Amino acid sequence: MNRPIRIGTRGSKLALWQANWTKSFLEKKFASTPIELTIIKTQGDKILDVPLAKVGGKGLFVKEIEQALLARHIDVAVHSMKDMPADIPEGLCIGAVPERENPADVFISRSGVPFKKLPASSVIGTSSLRRGAQLRHARADIVIQPIRGNLDTRLKKLKSENFDALVLAAAGVKRLNLEHKITEYLDATIMLPAIGQGALCVEIRKDDPTVGPMVAAMDHAPTRAIVSGERAFLRRLEGGCQVPIAGHGVIDQNTFKLTGLVADLDGSRILKATLSGSIDSSESVGITLAQQLLDRGADKILEQLQSMESATHGS
Repeated sequence: MNRPIRIGTRGSKLALWQANWTKSFLEKKFASTPIELTIIKTQGDKILDVPLAKVGGKGLFVKEIEQALLARHIDVAVHSMKDMPADIPEGLCIGAVPERENPADVFISRSGVPFKKLPASSVIGTSSLRRGAQLRHARADIVIQPIRGNLDTRLKKLKSENFDALVLAAAGVKRLNLEHKITEYLDATIMLPAIGQGALCVEIRKDDPTVGPMVAAMDHAPTRAIVSGERAFLRRLEGGCQVPIAGHGVIDQNTFKLTGLVADLDGSRILKATLSGSIDSSESVGITLAQQLLDRGADKILEQLQSMESATHGS
């Protein structure tokens, strides 16, 4: 192929790391094909002073990139899987899910004190409803303050804006070689990760005869199965509303095991369950687990949050 393959990405350090990793993989595998990066600014990069939940949530980091992919300005889009909405636009598909990095969340404390020993009324920075709800559930005495910006910006704000601690995805911290900043990895019993956290999403146009087979070379079947199960769980629960939802799947001895969670914003009520099944039925496991939580009262939590969201947006 003579013309270059264009990879679309956001311009943050982490997004560029992810796009360059994808570029390097393809260059090694397909040495005769030139690969270029195209940086695209998304709404999520432009709106930095408002929590994501108030301005439309996840799709803010992917929409413009997906539009460029549909318009054929780029051929491949690289996203963090946890930024991907439950539904993918018509004409696009997930071409590959490379092997996952550690999906956990990490706690970064200014004083080096772990989460459980943090003094009462300590201020933890996060704009994630999922993180905020689980932190409040574990410790009602701490204060959650919204914080926006890419990983570098948030680490600077930890000092400049008097936060006592931050909670971030381990994968991003590790990929940017900032592991020395980590105070502790939060156990999944305290902080269940976001759907798809730690995994990359390599998105392409459906039925692209050139790019499809190239990108497929980086797919990691176990990771794809796990992430498919997590995303099926999300899709069954979420109607576009920003909700504290978490889900973490693992493959253990040829069995897929998924733990899912739905919470009130204040963390006062958390519904959590685990379900297992065969690896090739991971999506069915995700849907069934979501239905179990809905039957246990998650539907009431979701309805309440959706009505709050409608009131906020005046619709």
